[in-house]
Amino acid sequence: MAHVVTAPCYDCKYTDCCVVCPVECFYQDDKQLYIDAETCIDCEACVPECPVEAIFLADNVPDQWKSFIELNVTKAEQLKAGTGHITEKQDALEGPSCKKA
Repeated sequence: MAHVVTAPCYDCKYTDCCVVCPVECFYQDDKQLYIDAETCIDCEACVPECPVEAIFLADNVPDQWKSFIELNVTKAEQLKAGTGHITEKQDALEGPSCKKA
C-alpha cells in the first residue's frame, strides 16, 4: 500500500517531500503533488517533511479524504506522460485556500 497526498496539499504545494524520496515517486500539476503508488516503497521519508501534514499511508487516510487515494493513482499516471515528474525542491505555492499546519 502506497502513501497518498491529500487535501491539505491542494493550493498549498510544498516540495520538501520530493527531495527526500529515494524512488522519486512524486508528480505535480499546478495545484498539488501526487504520489505514484506503483513506485512508492512506503519508506515514510516524505511524511515528516510535509509542513501541511498532507501525506498518509493509504490505509490511514482520513475518511473525508479517501477520494484522494484514487486521485493520486489517476493523476500520477496522467502526469507520467508529461512534464509533471518532480524530484527537486521548488518555490512553495501558497494559494488562497492554503492553511499551513
